[in-house]
Amino acid sequence: MFMQSNGGLIDASGFQGRNSILSGPAGGVIGAIKTCELEDANKVIGFDMGGTSTDVCHFAGELERSFETEVAGVRMRAPMMSIHTVAAGGGSILHFDGSRYRVGPDSAGANPGPACYRRGGPLTVTDCNLLLGRLLPDFFPQVFGTSGDQALNRRVVEKEFDKLAGQISTATGQTTTPTAVAYGFLHVAVENMAAAIKKISVQRGYDVSEYSLCCFGGAGGQHACMVADALGMDRILIHPLGGVLSAYGIGLADIRIMREAAIEKPFEDTLLAKLDGPFETLTQQAQKELEGKTLGTEQVRADRKLYLRYAGTDTPLAIDLSDYKKIIADFEAAHKKRFGFIDPDRQLVVESISVELIASDKPSGNHAIANPLHTGNNKPVGKKTRLYSAGQYHEVTVYHRDHLPAGESIMGPTVIAEAHNTIIVECGWKAHVSSHQQLILERHTPRPQHIAIGTQVDPVMLEIFNKLFMSIAEQMGSTLANTSYSVNIKERLDFSCALFDDQGALIANAPHVPVHLGSMGDSVQRIVDARRGTMHPGEVYVHNAPYKGGTHLPDITVITPVFYHDSSEPVFFVASRGHHADIGGIAPGSMPPDSRSIEEEGILLDNVLLVEDGRFKEQTILALFTGGDYPARNPAHNMADLKAQIAANECGLQELVRMVDHYGMATIQAYMQHVQDNAEESVRRVIDHLEDGHFSYAMDNGSSITVTIKIDHKNRNASIDFSGTSAQQADNFNAPASICKAAVLYVFRSLVDDDIPLNTGCLKPLRLIIPPGSMLSPVYPAAVAAGNVETSQCIVDALYAALGVMAAAQGSMNNFTFGNERWQYYETLCGGTGALAQFDGCDAVHSHMTNSRLTDPEVLEWRFPVLLEEFSIRKNSGGQGQHAGGNGTRRRLHFLEPMTAAILSNRRKVPPTGLKGGDPGQAGNNRIERADGSVEQLGYCAQTQMQAGDVFVIETPGGGGYGPVDD
Repeated sequence: MFMQSNGGLIDASGFQGRNSILSGPAGGVIGAIKTCELEDANKVIGFDMGGTSTDVCHFAGELERSFETEVAGVRMRAPMMSIHTVAAGGGSILHFDGSRYRVGPDSAGANPGPACYRRGGPLTVTDCNLLLGRLLPDFFPQVFGTSGDQALNRRVVEKEFDKLAGQISTATGQTTTPTAVAYGFLHVAVENMAAAIKKISVQRGYDVSEYSLCCFGGAGGQHACMVADALGMDRILIHPLGGVLSAYGIGLADIRIMREAAIEKPFEDTLLAKLDGPFETLTQQAQKELEGKTLGTEQVRADRKLYLRYAGTDTPLAIDLSDYKKIIADFEAAHKKRFGFIDPDRQLVVESISVELIASDKPSGNHAIANPLHTGNNKPVGKKTRLYSAGQYHEVTVYHRDHLPAGESIMGPTVIAEAHNTIIVECGWKAHVSSHQQLILERHTPRPQHIAIGTQVDPVMLEIFNKLFMSIAEQMGSTLANTSYSVNIKERLDFSCALFDDQGALIANAPHVPVHLGSMGDSVQRIVDARRGTMHPGEVYVHNAPYKGGTHLPDITVITPVFYHDSSEPVFFVASRGHHADIGGIAPGSMPPDSRSIEEEGILLDNVLLVEDGRFKEQTILALFTGGDYPARNPAHNMADLKAQIAANECGLQELVRMVDHYGMATIQAYMQHVQDNAEESVRRVIDHLEDGHFSYAMDNGSSITVTIKIDHKNRNASIDFSGTSAQQADNFNAPASICKAAVLYVFRSLVDDDIPLNTGCLKPLRLIIPPGSMLSPVYPAAVAAGNVETSQCIVDALYAALGVMAAAQGSMNNFTFGNERWQYYETLCGGTGALAQFDGCDAVHSHMTNSRLTDPEVLEWRFPVLLEEFSIRKNSGGQGQHAGGNGTRRRLHFLEPMTAAILSNRRKVPPTGLKGGDPGQAGNNRIERADGSVEQLGYCAQTQMQAGDVFVIETPGGGGYGPVDD
């Protein structure tokens, strides 16, 4: 039998490689679930920590699967257990960057391995544990060193940590010790692992305090209590075979045969009866495959499910087959729990159905194993050791797991050693051996609710707060994606979330859309300046004014001030920006190619009160969206997305308040400044290696972007001067100053070859000069629809060229919209990136100021009356050179009914430039192949009427090459 990624076994004849990509981790999930059943734990967080990474999973009574997974950068469609992986394992390498501690993501692997392996490896998490007494060399086999016959080397670990402590003391001006350094790195690793667990639990609305932490993997037991404390969990389960539970779990797995069928029909009472036939067909297919694959003693059951979603969405939920009313009730309960809302008036769609046959000869409870080495002797090993726990060393007794009988209890701190694992019972925890020989660790003293760490910068806490701030923004993003209505936000992920200090300075963001993140701070600053002294708790504001911190009108920013208890002024701000599908204007999708004033692009919202006293001002906002000469086409969708943005902000607000409760206001505010200082210093280090530069880049509309960069090495800062850039344009390629600032922030942040946050600190060493009245600083009523999506890309290309770093990328987002009164759709298309001195450009990727996801072809065709005839890489469109530019793409969209279509693009006339003698990439092309056989060439910006049978063809540009070919 072979293990599959879906958690089931299959014989050789039914085995397929694509179904086994995550088979090992899936075995761990099954092992965790089955062994936790013995202790009546039906809510489980799986924590599998090995040498290079940590896998985490969630279980609340039913296996959680994903049907689309990204593995090594490749998206795969195959049923897999929902497992989240973070690069934090025993072999994760320790780094000090001069300001903060970092763990991973690189790993020492097995060879050379950690420093203690005697093969010249770097310091790792394993070495931290060895130095702190959390690993016992006497319990490790002597298989290390170049000859493979030596013990772990504690002496080299002590020497390397002593050296590192000296370096850190010199860099920070604060004396530290090897022990403090090792414990600090351990804390950073623990926070990384806790953040991974939050992604699969807290971000999805689960309260982890109600769960047991099932700890396994070779390194899991050393960190279990610390991870549980970081999450607020009070119970940990560790099986006798916890060190090899993934292998044991494969032995516990059932034979599973799954069959699926697409349905794609509205869910109605009459449909349910019609599904009997398809369900029976799938059942017979699964039974036929199961024949001859069992021993005949197994119990076989069938799970039948419908995958339901609301019409117009792309996130189906698996619901057990039952009667019509119960299916609807179960779906609404699941949708409410997952997304926070239901929409009873919206049509339900059955996307697909499935039948899974499960053959098991391992009934629950029958797989317990006796401790194979248990001697009945509960005495300690007899060895004493020094264990570092809760900030100090303790002289503790070492217990051997195999000598502990059922019913035994041990108070922490202590060490429990076993053949495949070392378990640390921290201060405040106790260990109990269950009747099934499992270790149950429980908190017996309350953990501190408030931690005083001071306001002086600490390299450990700097990294932890950096990750905590970013985690809050990620939780906001998860809430927004879950609760939003539109495809743009929910599926294409065209949104961003961020935290700001009390002055509106950007502190942290999730890795969302770069053009949003660099410019959102100006929108927040607009609210701060306009409403200072007049803001109240329970208020939320909405803003999209391009000349006052906005970008273009569809990008709507919702801003929430954060008050703490009785504070009279906001102490922080949280904000979310989402690209709304339509906000009015002269074209569906609010991205007109030919707009000449802001009014033609949609509804302008300048510092509007959205929520007052906790109440959504729906009628007031609805009046704004339905008023004017060009009202929004579907304001109900706008209202739904605004409510989702409010919910995302509320998530961030609550998390910030909890953080202040835990650490104190002074500490949080101090570290908000410290993370900016860290980003500032990182950019100054880049400036140390840059030289002056100048570049002028022509655009298809005849304008040009000119930039001069002057580097002041003495003061470690740079001047970025856009003087010489064309004046404000009559078309819509004007880019508000906030977009220019975002592009500069992106470029200089991208030059930092390190994991630093994108925050306001990155801009502090940079002096921007943007000429008023230029196309990079337009004034009302200039049109700006293309500035956010097209001009921003060209600003980035001009900056990279001036610095001599990278040839031009495709220089366009290739914005394509189509629609009518019934349908509205917007997408941006990928192309080639520019080459660098070290490597070729990339083919067919979003780059620079956008990273939104393109709608899947199947989803596009399900939802809209179009057929995607071709989406391919445009071969040889990248510029040649010592390193070639990346290739663009070709996309052919066949229309099935009449609609208005528009293309807003660039680099159709002026190709993406090469650098240092490299050739330019090929320019893009837009055309229509009419149903009558005629071909209509379009310009870089065009709007046209499509008829049934017409095909819209978009060829995106390739990137420029770097260096002459003969080099």
